[in-house]
Amino acid sequence: MQRRMEQERWTTGWRRLAAVSVLATLLLGGGCRDGEREAGGSIAAEGWRPNDSGEVRGVAVREVQGAIHALLAGDARPAGVDDRAWHRVKQLYTAYGELPLFLEEDGVRDRARALIAAVTSASDDALRLGAYPLAALRDAVDEANDRRPSADELARADLLLTATYVSLGADLLTGQVKPSSVSQSWYIDPNVVDVDSALARTLRAPRFDQALAALRPASDDYALLRRSLAYYRQLVARGGWENVPGGDVLEVGDRAPLARLQALAARLRAEGLLGDAAPRADSVPGRGVYDAALAGAVARFQAHHGIVVDSVLGEETVNAMNIPAEYRLGQIAGNMERQRWLPHSRGSRYILVNVPAFRLDAYEHGEQALTMRVIVGAEYNDRATPAFADSMSYVVFRPYWNVPDEIAEKEVYPKSAADPEYWSRNHFEEVVENGKTRVRQLPGEDNSLGLVKFMFPNDFAIYLHDTPEDQLFEQDVRAASHGCIRLEKPAELARWVLGWDAARVQQAMHAGEDDHQVPLPHKVPVYIVYFTAYGRDGQLYFGNDIYDRDDAIVRAVADAVRPDSASLQAARALRELVAD
Repeated sequence: MQRRMEQERWTTGWRRLAAVSVLATLLLGGGCRDGEREAGGSIAAEGWRPNDSGEVRGVAVREVQGAIHALLAGDARPAGVDDRAWHRVKQLYTAYGELPLFLEEDGVRDRARALIAAVTSASDDALRLGAYPLAALRDAVDEANDRRPSADELARADLLLTATYVSLGADLLTGQVKPSSVSQSWYIDPNVVDVDSALARTLRAPRFDQALAALRPASDDYALLRRSLAYYRQLVARGGWENVPGGDVLEVGDRAPLARLQALAARLRAEGLLGDAAPRADSVPGRGVYDAALAGAVARFQAHHGIVVDSVLGEETVNAMNIPAEYRLGQIAGNMERQRWLPHSRGSRYILVNVPAFRLDAYEHGEQALTMRVIVGAEYNDRATPAFADSMSYVVFRPYWNVPDEIAEKEVYPKSAADPEYWSRNHFEEVVENGKTRVRQLPGEDNSLGLVKFMFPNDFAIYLHDTPEDQLFEQDVRAASHGCIRLEKPAELARWVLGWDAARVQQAMHAGEDDHQVPLPHKVPVYIVYFTAYGRDGQLYFGNDIYDRDDAIVRAVADAVRPDSASLQAARALRELVAD
């Protein structure tokens, strides 16, 4: 009778596996759309299969399978596993007939070790080690590696490994902090529905260690931030940097206290912006010269920290230098989290506007196709540009500017009342739309939207557009609009999104039909983001936190930046347990 029951349970398991084969095919075998990289990387569907026969550490696989079934049926979820993660754990086991997913014939071997190596080093990705059950996992793995483990002990170890995998994978894919919890004005969905398929696909990969690494964002910026996190951790561990004393504004050739210049030189060296040259002493004892070498390094600091580049050591530059290294470390970690808030699959062609960098980049098949400076929303009066995403669908050449009512009431009408020529000089007119009088500006060279605008309809009424005020692009800090984004090279962007040649774009802009709408041959995703630490040409830059969003996220990632001693000790013990 017992043998018959075991046989029925074994058969039921395989029937369950067959019943979900369609689900497994959908989760594991789906292909990318043309040119897209799916979350979790491009990983072959064929490869690994769970241990479906024989033994695990001398215990029959079917016994471990039955123990896993009992744990799942009894809702024996590990501590700290929420409803969504537990659903994903059960989904993975269902797809494989509740066979052990990490334990092999010899118990904890290559795949489990790869997972343990990844989770115990999650701090390298600015993830909180305390979010994972490292101590419980250490105990469970120890039991599973025992000479005579029971089926229940093996099942608990496998379940804990799977739950850890699900949590780590989801964190790498979408982050640990919810944007809404830290007031980020971030409205980009990281496509959480892709997490299930990414986890299933990664689990099946023959090279599980490589597949795990592919779960993190694949952008060059993220890789640079990850390296910078390690570098700034070392800086913080060494005590960071000393403050640069305040004093007179210094220009090249000015004299200053030698101690102040030496502190300045040490501060610049901390971020690799100055070589070994020492400040030049003046003929007066205790005084030095603010020479070209120091001024050049200060200019590089300014360029890398969102400050007007003038080589002058003024109050703004000194204040930026005196931001603690630990805060800069927190900014790096916070921006790694923001990177994880973006979808991993962004399309074969997309546009990314980084507001604090005042820059637009267009990408095609993973390569930068176009870059330009932009002007973004001012930091006051609700003009801040939010972080969101939508799809550009059409372009309008020689557009009208339909002036928002609030701008008309606060700016246009008062200016026209003070200056009788203002209305006609700026080509404004009143029109009646749906029984309501509105103000609009006629198309032309002086139109506030310039000669072309790029539309990706969204709830924020934000779009990209040309501007007649080209001189504003010469400024280093370019937060001056009402929220929309002004472009340095609108004609080049029109060529790229429409596939037109330069002559056709120029004709449409300067001699074409007014308010002429042209649909794009293919929609282009547009991502408006807020990254205050980012890469350019392989180097780290800190942008202006123009909307004061960094403090909240720096606080939120503090535990990820500096793991507590208990988590570090648990991670170390777990690594040592599975070390060869």
